[in-house]
Amino acid sequence: MNTAVTDAETRESANKEPIVTITRNNTSITILGTAHVSRASAEKVLELIQTGEYDAVAVELCPSRHNAIINPDSLAQMDLFKVLKDGKIPMVSASLALGAYQQRLADQFNIKPGAEMRVAIEQAEQAKLPVLLIDREIGTTLKRVYRNIPWWRRMTLVSGLVGSVLSREQVSETEIEKLKEGDMLETTFSQFADEAKDLFMPLIDERDRYMAAHLENATNKDYKHVLAVVGAGHVKGMVNYLNEGQHFSEKVIEDLDQVPPPSILPKIIPWVIVLLIFTGFFIGFSRSPDLGWQLVTDWVLINGGLAALGALIAGAHLITIVGAFIAAPITSLNPTIGAGMVTAAIEIFMRKPTVGDFGRLRQDTTKLSGWWKNRVTRVFLVFMLSTFGSAVGTYLAGFKIFGQLHAAGL
Repeated sequence: MNTAVTDAETRESANKEPIVTITRNNTSITILGTAHVSRASAEKVLELIQTGEYDAVAVELCPSRHNAIINPDSLAQMDLFKVLKDGKIPMVSASLALGAYQQRLADQFNIKPGAEMRVAIEQAEQAKLPVLLIDREIGTTLKRVYRNIPWWRRMTLVSGLVGSVLSREQVSETEIEKLKEGDMLETTFSQFADEAKDLFMPLIDERDRYMAAHLENATNKDYKHVLAVVGAGHVKGMVNYLNEGQHFSEKVIEDLDQVPPPSILPKIIPWVIVLLIFTGFFIGFSRSPDLGWQLVTDWVLINGGLAALGALIAGAHLITIVGAFIAAPITSLNPTIGAGMVTAAIEIFMRKPTVGDFGRLRQDTTKLSGWWKNRVTRVFLVFMLSTFGSAVGTYLAGFKIFGQLHAAGL
């Protein structure tokens, strides 16, 4: 197996875009490190492809992100009811938050986010070169990140996403160029990603290995010279994996595409809580019908009230707020369906998002107010905030129920 890289082949362009050329299985692979919101990176991609030296172009994109670039109207085709039914609202919201961070940086310098990837795709098509999608689906990466950290640290992950939307700090173009030292996902979680191995692995290292495996597979397809356009934070890791000389089988890619199964504990806890609440009701009614009905009333008012408050904060329709108040006390006693699913469905029905809402998604999500203004993202807020309100209400009401039972001498 032929693998080689020399100091002469490792270089930087005049614009400081890191470039490494490796020979693997008689195929030359040039890996260009870019910043995803950099004019210099886009210009360097254009320069390299126009040399005519390459017979394939690989890009750090997964099928969904590639589709978003070649089909800008893809967001307008999103079926919100299907997203809700499939339980994908949190994941779509996370993707929008990540996109908003990149969009905000791009807007600051009046360039399109991912300009270097757009240029790579467009120039490859003009030159009739195949475009190889070598990155893992972003949804799979986010799920592996989420499942790879303890449950008590997941709020830190969420805060990183929220912070990327809330931050209004201006970034200099010099600092943008420094993003070449990292990855866009890692940068978004910059306050903790550098120190957390359990985040670094699925965010960066696994994707280095995943993309290296795809590039090695490309060497078996009679390509003589492949240009790989990736975030510069991945260059070192990819080169290390390719230089190890190991054979990347399809199983490597299959393994890295797997989402770890969720912990069984989060599935058990809701049923334990339901059992405890029903036990409380049973004890209360056994002691006194008045006490029993008082416990039920407390359950409805606290659980329904906090879910309705969450919907209110999200700017939901009045009927959605009423629906949250009615649904939450019931859905909290049935872990198979959440209050957020009911409230989001009502909100979609009462305020059906327009084509314009979908068209403005990328811009609206760059501002916190835009998440409330846009009917699509407001549905997501209604789902998440009413779910959170109901969850808090479940615990508070549960404590109050058993507190009353204790006060009654039970």
